Amino acid sequence: MTHNKYLLSLCCFLVLFNCKKEQDTSFSDINMTIENNSIVAINIPEAGGNNMVASQINSDIQKTIISALHIGNPDEITSSSVEESITLFNAESEKFKTDFPELANSWEAQIDGEVMYQSPELISIAITSYTNTGGAHGSLNISFLNFNSETGERIQNRQLFNNLEAFKIVAERFFKRAVKDKSLLLDNKLFELPKNIGYSEDGLILLYNTYEIAPYSTGIIEFSIPFKDIRSYLIFNSL
Repeated sequence: MTHNKYLLSLCCFLVLFNCKKEQDTSFSDINMTIENNSIVAINIPEAGGNNMVASQINSDIQKTIISALHIGNPDEITSSSVEESITLFNAESEKFKTDFPELANSWEAQIDGEVMYQSPELISIAITSYTNTGGAHGSLNISFLNFNSETGERIQNRQLFNNLEAFKIVAERFFKRAVKDKSLLLDNKLFELPKNIGYSEDGLILLYNTYEIAPYSTGIIEFSIPFKDIRSYLIFNSL
């Protein structure tokens, strides 16, 4: 009887262990392109493992890429896939050459992604996009995407904290250390959290893209806050 109980317990453990393994999400690097494409390069992580979780994460990553390649009003995106977006970007480039043959600047787009952090609770991914559409300079933009590891659903910034206002006070202190010359800011009277907040192995990274709080010449403003200073405000604990 005791022997049978032992076997039953072992079987239950193996079933739970296998279920846990099936739920784990892994990532591999992939390159996305189309035939006859020479101006768009995309290198991103692709989620694998649990089909539902991986599909949700990959879908959001691809939506971010589609948005980065879109030319014009961001509310008028019609592309339904990354491949279609590459085709449209190439077509717009050819049209630009035809309309403005005197301009030598050629179009290009480089999009790269990396997994910044992964735990049983949360996954943070950074998507860096650089596009040049014939202007005086290109456009660099970084997006942090946070996902629930168990469901694959996007986590909004406000959902990262149990006390957003208390976290904001700590973040402002670190922001002031990172930006010593406040005259570089468009508005140095009111502190606002950035649109991009993501996890790293050492702490939270807060990133302001170009034009978000400062002119183009200032570039990207980025700083980190160690977990030890904000752990009590985090809904998703760090490892």
